[in-house]
Amino acid sequence: MYITINDNQLYYEVHGNEEGETIFFIHGAPGLSDCRGDIKSFSALGDKYRLVFLDMRGSGRSENNPPFTHEQWTADIEELRKHLVGGPIIILGGSYGGFLTLEYVLRYPENVTHVLLRDTSANNEFDHLSIDKALESNLPGITEDGINRLFKGEVGSNEELKEMFAAIQPLYTVKYDEQAVQQRLNSIYYRYETHNFAFKYNKPKFNLVPSLQNIKVPTLVTVGRHDWITPVESSELIAKNIPNAQLVIFENSGHSPQQEENKKFIQLIRDFLV
Repeated sequence: MYITINDNQLYYEVHGNEEGETIFFIHGAPGLSDCRGDIKSFSALGDKYRLVFLDMRGSGRSENNPPFTHEQWTADIEELRKHLVGGPIIILGGSYGGFLTLEYVLRYPENVTHVLLRDTSANNEFDHLSIDKALESNLPGITEDGINRLFKGEVGSNEELKEMFAAIQPLYTVKYDEQAVQQRLNSIYYRYETHNFAFKYNKPKFNLVPSLQNIKVPTLVTVGRHDWITPVESSELIAKNIPNAQLVIFENSGHSPQQEENKKFIQLIRDFLV
């Protein structure tokens, strides 16, 4: 379904139990990702919960009207919450979607009952580990210039974004499925302008660590042991600074334990939300 939020048309889907508590899912990779991955990973929760999935402004099937700032993205989430729910929500964000999830609960604390974070960060402290891992992988297609331009938001076109994203795919999972990855790469709505803005303007000033102590709702922090892009150290830092946060490391996963260890991940969420 489509709805116009803050002068921008957003694509969203509502699944699951209409009588249940509502979970909002915030995808990562602005300009590369959309809600389809979360729908595939989390639909099993629909037996008990009402599930809201959306393509963020500038990603997927949503319109591209700037700005692509954290303030704007969290304002979009808030307006959709008002429209669909009215009351407080559970919010789950992965990767860059975790940045926005943290931003959202800090901006609108009264509208969140639980925070679920998956493979994310609260600052840029460990970006150098990701860049080093990529360069040390010796994967074809990964160059120092290319990975630096990707991280700095200096991609020149959608074609170049696809080429760069394809090169780093083997880093994301413990078991690499080339055919599945190729299908996914061909299905992506590439929006290099969104990616560039997020990495050139948002990320350099991104640091929520000093504010994490203000998050008072139950918080679950999860990460794959072999995550290269938001390494374990990032999640440990978050869990250390949010009062009474629970940290769970998935030993057999990379950046996507919700896919790589799906049954275990879903059960963990069920147990946490009881």
